[in-house]
Amino acid sequence: MTLAVHRRQVIAFRVAAHGLHREAAAVDELSVLDVGVQEAMGHPAGLAFAARLPESTALGPELPATGPGTPFALAWTLRGAPHVHRREDLDAVAAAVYPLSEADAAARLNETGASVRADGIPATEQFAIAVEAMRAVVTEPIGKGAASTAVTRRIPRAMWRDCRSCGTSHVSDSAMRAAAAAAGVELQPGTSPPVLVPRADAVLPTGPDPAALGALAHSYLAVLGPAGPGEFAGYLGARRADVVRHWPQGLAEIDVEGRSAVLPESSLDLLRSAPPPEQVRLLGPFDPYLQARDRDLIVPERAAQKALWPVLGRPGALFVDGEVVGTWRAKGSGRRLTITVTAFAPLPAAVWRAAEAEGRRVADVRGADDVRVVRAD
Repeated sequence: MTLAVHRRQVIAFRVAAHGLHREAAAVDELSVLDVGVQEAMGHPAGLAFAARLPESTALGPELPATGPGTPFALAWTLRGAPHVHRREDLDAVAAAVYPLSEADAAARLNETGASVRADGIPATEQFAIAVEAMRAVVTEPIGKGAASTAVTRRIPRAMWRDCRSCGTSHVSDSAMRAAAAAAGVELQPGTSPPVLVPRADAVLPTGPDPAALGALAHSYLAVLGPAGPGEFAGYLGARRADVVRHWPQGLAEIDVEGRSAVLPESSLDLLRSAPPPEQVRLLGPFDPYLQARDRDLIVPERAAQKALWPVLGRPGALFVDGEVVGTWRAKGSGRRLTITVTAFAPLPAAVWRAAEAEGRRVADVRGADDVRVVRAD
């Protein structure tokens, strides 16, 4: 039997599942870690944690206990982007992101079928070669540039790619990122260019793992559902056709205002009973909530979508009572941070006061002593 729900029920469910009510006592309790929290310049992972925890001052500009020998790890995983994961989850994540087919491998290597055929090496074989080279090279901490040089020496010349910035040919950035998880490589937080580190005692995959993929899909649906295989494939960076073949069982059919979707049966109670979202949050760029692939659901207006997800220079979101009502950008000067908020429509004074309080959390994560929240002209 299909359960019919309205958009606002889905929003309430996701707000609760994401921990945006700030009921978690510690980072490792946050369900968003089940699907990874993306990191980049500006500390978006730290901002995501601060938006969900009762206190942000304990975080500061450093990620909580992340790196070799700690409970959390930073690694190139989903879509080849750096994500924070619980260390205990990394073996399963590495198995889940292993390419599922020849076409899938080509896409993750950022190749086309024509380029793969021209090279004369199947994409799945190229991926395996890159994994083996990364495993051989990253045996101790090594900078990305040095690792690239060493990996290039170990792969066939057909896999080299011209690099305009350095004026030479070497292994592609896409190949290094795609192969890193299966090679047991993590990243040293706070390094730029990144330092690659071997992951101690890693159980490394040797091929696609349907069970691991299904578990990750289940986790995705539990925080960003109701959704379908297409949305999960986009989050994973894989092909929908491959994901469908390994779609998990135990899912309930959901109708979201005429759109077919599914949700884990274990999440149905929360979908039915999630309280209305009544909070103001400054969600950072790449916040897990904004990583949902059904953007029309979380931000229905096209103009707002363009403002929130530009091609370059993604801003944060002003999130009020379950709706994205504006964007924000931060600029630092010494130990001072100025957060400029662009609202999509006039907002009440109470929202602006709450946004100022949330700005303090952003400052904590960015390591600033002073913060100003200003309205864009």
